Amino acid sequence: MTVDRTERVGWLAGATGVAALGAVAAGGVARNVTRRRPDGGTDPFAGVDYTTIYDDNAMTVTTDDGIALAVRTVLTGLAADEGVAPELTVVFIHGFSLRMASWHFQRYELAQRWHDRPVRLVFFDHRGHGRSGHAPADSCTIGRLADDTAAVIRAVAPTGPVVLVGHSMGGMSVMGLARRQPALFGPDGRVTGVALVATASRDITEEGLGEGLTNPLLDAFRMSVRHAPGLVSAGRGITRMALEPVLVAASFGPDFHSPAAGRAVEKMIQNTPIETIVNFLHALENHDESTALPVLAQVPSVVVCGNQDRLTPLPKSVHMYAELGSDSRLVVVKGAGHMVQMEQPEVVSDAIADLVERAHVAAPQPRRRWWRKKVAQ
Repeated sequence: MTVDRTERVGWLAGATGVAALGAVAAGGVARNVTRRRPDGGTDPFAGVDYTTIYDDNAMTVTTDDGIALAVRTVLTGLAADEGVAPELTVVFIHGFSLRMASWHFQRYELAQRWHDRPVRLVFFDHRGHGRSGHAPADSCTIGRLADDTAAVIRAVAPTGPVVLVGHSMGGMSVMGLARRQPALFGPDGRVTGVALVATASRDITEEGLGEGLTNPLLDAFRMSVRHAPGLVSAGRGITRMALEPVLVAASFGPDFHSPAAGRAVEKMIQNTPIETIVNFLHALENHDESTALPVLAQVPSVVVCGNQDRLTPLPKSVHMYAELGSDSRLVVVKGAGHMVQMEQPEVVSDAIADLVERAHVAAPQPRRRWWRKKVAQ
């Protein structure tokens, strides 16, 4: 559902805590996703190949500190057919322990939707994730991800308006960019719209399954990565056992059934180096980008969250929405969990398409020459 600013919003708090974490782990990390439903329901995403996004036009962007980021671009409409310059660029920024493949459905649905419109879609893997380069421990910060996003924009879309779409840690990267480079989001800035999907401006480890991510075992492993590399191999398996049940269990709502989607998310998490996961988890624990919200309030925005998201519970989204400008919308996806863009892809794609329309209208128009104005009179 879409909630405008005059409506009341109800939600379920995600205060399940460590006790729920233990219950989920004991019951199976993806029980609701992978078990066959008693009514014999089929998998709506059976046969989907989530790797095809890597077949798109490939390029490498080097970050300010020398890390190679894997980037894929898609041109739609006349931009693809006749080389017309895109009217805008939409940059998709994935979440914690995932990769660009988490935007699989949006990549294809929006390319189809904009088949007659020149738009550039950009996807990239964060440092230490997917096919991008290794992330040193001291570079696993939200600030660095913000700088990486800026580097991708400079390299792939050096001119024209930009809409940023961030999921989970990707949304935090967008907030980090707004804090570090507020001029990008100002009246004359290039960023003309922002989508914050299943994310939070701060305090993700205070409630819900996110509370289970604060674990002394993770701190010990982090110290081993930095100071005792010889112990890292022995600790990888134990650390994954502590983390993966939380991350996978939080991915989908309790009634969602798709073994294919469940396996895809598990594979993304399992293929992310455990050092990357643990080091970025430390950044999430200390994350507070609430000062970025007034900056983001200068452009059209949409906040999207499932009401069954146990990693970044809905109240976090409501808080952000309340701090954004009058041209902000809140989309609450009933029954969806943290991977809302994979669970209810059409709803998320609709929200992004609506944002792009509003961002296009709000974008500053090219200044007309005085002689054109005179002729028009």
